Amino acid sequence: MSEPKPLIRADGQVRELEEQDLEHARVGNPLSLDGPSKQRVSLMLDHDVHAALKSRGVNIGERINTLLREDLGL
Repeated sequence: MSEPKPLIRADGQVRELEEQDLEHARVGNPLSLDGPSKQRVSLMLDHDVHAALKSRGVNIGERINTLLREDLGL
């Protein structure tokens, strides 16, 4: 595979993306630059707790944050 071309041209503009630019692309959540920063943690949940959170069809991370804030008085 050849060396990838820079995404920013000499004139400071972003060039058009090509297929090879997407070869290493990943789906994910981009970091939010305008909101508060978050800390990535690994968390082990009991099976029943995880199942209950997942069955509600909500974002598990957001729900855990809400529950922890309530419990911690934040």
